[in-house]
Amino acid sequence: MGVSRRTAERMRDAVREAFPQMEEVPDPPTVRFRISTGLDGIFQAPTADEFAALRAAADTFRKAGAGARANALASLEQKVLSAVRAGVRRKLAPDMEALLEAEAMAIHAGPRPFEDEQVLGCVREAIMSLRRLRFKYDGGTTPGREREVTPFGLLFGRSNYLLGAEGHSTEPRTWRLDRIRDIMVSPMPGARPADFTLQEFVERSFGIYQDAVEDVVLRIHPHGAEEAMGWRFHPTQHLEPQADGSVIATFRAGGMRELAWHLFTWGDKLDIVAPERLKEMMRSELAQAVRAHGLG
Repeated sequence: MGVSRRTAERMRDAVREAFPQMEEVPDPPTVRFRISTGLDGIFQAPTADEFAALRAAADTFRKAGAGARANALASLEQKVLSAVRAGVRRKLAPDMEALLEAEAMAIHAGPRPFEDEQVLGCVREAIMSLRRLRFKYDGGTTPGREREVTPFGLLFGRSNYLLGAEGHSTEPRTWRLDRIRDIMVSPMPGARPADFTLQEFVERSFGIYQDAVEDVVLRIHPHGAEEAMGWRFHPTQHLEPQADGSVIATFRAGGMRELAWHLFTWGDKLDIVAPERLKEMMRSELAQAVRAHGLG
């Protein structure tokens, strides 16, 4: 390289810092260095940041009660780690520990998600094998009745739901996972409609509950405009700043009750312009809260 020994050592250390996969091979009276996996594998090798993100995601799922998904990520982490050389693992460990100690995920209040590995396993098996599910459902108007459902997918949120169609119907409905029991994969074939997409279904509503889709118009006052410009009310939203400093937010969605619950957290920062049904829902929810707290 045409440099001094000290400069060569600094260059070697820089390579080791960038590529911890580099190994030191004693060859008295010298020392050699090699990257045994070759250059193709270097940029595909997992980093401390990636392992820390994977561990943090698993811990977040576990704290939120999503044990099945937490276990799946933990298993994935162990499989990836087992494919990494012992020397590289030792070098990654302190960086991973430091990152995990310095980062935390805030857990929001809400129901603990129900995730039974047997239930999730049956649902996923039925989806992949294009078959129906049979189970008893402790909810609805006839609790305990056996259902035969074609699964469309899973919805994870405040509560976790199976999305599908019952019997010969193709109209999607939801069933709470924590109310499903005695589940099994049926031998009957069942596939969701070819034109159905889970993302489009989710975007029809503000939350889980589905009802009539309407045009929603919100006016955010100037003292809430900056926050609104960085906020996602809905995937289909359009934000338009106004000359007076306010912001008009428009989107199409159903689920007026869940939307009203969310808008309550904005306090005096916004007004509901449309639809009227959302205004009525907000008034009803506020009146119920006032009565519950004995304020007249």
